[in-house]
Amino acid sequence: MRAVVQRTGWSEVSVHDECVGRATAGLTVLLGVGRADNDDDVIYMVDKIANLRIFEDEAGKMNRSVLDVSGQILAISQFTLYGDCRKGRRPGFDQAAPAEQAKILYEKFVEQLRAKGIVVACGQFQAEMKVTLENQGPVTLLIDSGKSF
Repeated sequence: MRAVVQRTGWSEVSVHDECVGRATAGLTVLLGVGRADNDDDVIYMVDKIANLRIFEDEAGKMNRSVLDVSGQILAISQFTLYGDCRKGRRPGFDQAAPAEQAKILYEKFVEQLRAKGIVVACGQFQAEMKVTLENQGPVTLLIDSGKSF
């Protein structure tokens, strides 16, 4: 699994100009599921993202997690994170999971974040979405469950 994690003041996602998910201060997570991903990848990503210390403490240091600050998460499925742009001009998506597999693992990801007590808003799977957000910091990180970066 791959994720782009952004610390945000707020974020929302719309489908056909209708808001389908909104989160207050916390994180916006774009999550890509790869062909080789399984439940272990979900567990890794949930633990990593929920406990990632990227919120400032009283001393102004990034030392608090989304759990520590009672933040919310907007989680968006994003198969294009597996786009391979090394050849030609059109990305290849051979490493992205098929929609059925991706949906199951994405839903497990959301479910396990909620089980930790985090309020999680979502987009609409396989829909054309517009994501709007206020990136704070800006803080934007890349996470890969295979630890390739």
